[in-house]
Amino acid sequence: MTQNYKPAYPAEFRQQMVELVALGKCPKQLSKEFGCHYTSIKTWCRAAGVPIRSSQTIASAAISSGLPLNVNERQELMELRKKLKRVEMERDILAKATAWFANNKD
Repeated sequence: MTQNYKPAYPAEFRQQMVELVALGKCPKQLSKEFGCHYTSIKTWCRAAGVPIRSSQTIASAAISSGLPLNVNERQELMELRKKLKRVEMERDILAKATAWFANNKD
């Protein structure tokens, strides 16, 4: 029988993660950087009473406050713009195909 392995993170590590989230870091970004699951970070933050913000909330706050975007935020923005362009193109193609099929009901 297998048991779920749950790594015990030191208290200092958990406190550091909570402090980073309090400073505005996203739990998912921290989980990628430090190798722990983001739900663990969220749990530690809730226990400490620290509000959790998503990367979208952090990016919109930075944009609205006039702060320059960091490298990760800039990369995410470029990826989202590229994805938006592709999705808009797909939408336009589907609209044209729908119109074509509607006119050619043979």
